[in-house]
Amino acid sequence: MHSPLPPLRAVIEANGLTPRKALSQNFLLDPAICARIAAAAGDLAGANVIEVGPGPGGLTRALLATDAARVVAVEADPRAVAAIQGLADTDARLRALHADALAMDLAALTPAPRVLVANLPYAIATPLLTQWLRQRGAFARMVLMFQREVAQRIAAAAGTPDYGRLSVLAQWLADIRPVMTLPPGAFWPAPKVHSRVLVVGPRAAKADDPPVEAVERLTALAFGQRRKMLRQSLKAHLPALKHLGLDPTLRAADVTPQQYVALTALVHQRS
Repeated sequence: MHSPLPPLRAVIEANGLTPRKALSQNFLLDPAICARIAAAAGDLAGANVIEVGPGPGGLTRALLATDAARVVAVEADPRAVAAIQGLADTDARLRALHADALAMDLAALTPAPRVLVANLPYAIATPLLTQWLRQRGAFARMVLMFQREVAQRIAAAAGTPDYGRLSVLAQWLADIRPVMTLPPGAFWPAPKVHSRVLVVGPRAAKADDPPVEAVERLTALAFGQRRKMLRQSLKAHLPALKHLGLDPTLRAADVTPQQYVALTALVHQRS
C-alpha cells in the first residue's frame, strides 16, 4: 500500500515551484475540481493518457486515481518535472517528460488509445489546439481547459459575435462539448479571467474532406474582411459560391462550418 502523498503546497515548496507569469502558470490545487476534470475524460480503463502542463501534479493525481493504463505528463518547466517525478516514483504508470508540447508529436509518446488532457497555458492554447486538431486521428478524445473567451470562440455558433476561423476549424474536425466553467479563485495564483473545460471529440476524416490547410486559407480570406460581404471577401470564388447556392451578400460569420468545408472542397477541386 502506497504512503499518503504529500499536500500539493508542500510539493510546490519543496521544488521551488512558485508560479511564473512568463510561463502562464496558474495551478489547480483543489482535488475535487481535478477529479471532475478527470471524470470528464470518461472511462479511462486501458487508455493511455497524455497530460500537458501538469504543474505540481494536482490533475495528474486525479488521472492516476482512474483505471488509465498509463499517464505521460509533458511539462516545459523543469521544476514541475521534478515535482511530478515524485509521483512517478510511487506509481509506475506515470512518466514525467521535460519537453515543449508545441514542438513535439504527442502521438509518438504512447500507443493508442490515447486521451489528451491539458490545463493549457493561455498564451499558446490556440496554436496547441490547432496542432492537435490536425492530428485528430491520433486521439480518442481531448479534455482541454481554455480561457473562457477562447472556449466561447471555439464553440460559437454561426451568426454570433464570437464565431470565427477557430470556430469553423474546431467544429468541422471535432464535436465540442463545454463541461464546466471555473472562476479565477479556483487557481493559484488567481488569473484575471474565468476558465472553461471543453471535451473535444475528434471526428473521423472523410474521403472527400479538403486539406485542413485549404480550409484555413479560405476562412482567413473570409474573416480577414469580416464585415464585408462574401462577394467582396471571396471575390475570386464567386462561381463556387453560386454553384453551392450560397448568397454572396452573406458575411463571413453567416456561413456554417459545413458550408465552408463544402466551399473549400469545391475550390480545391477546381484549382
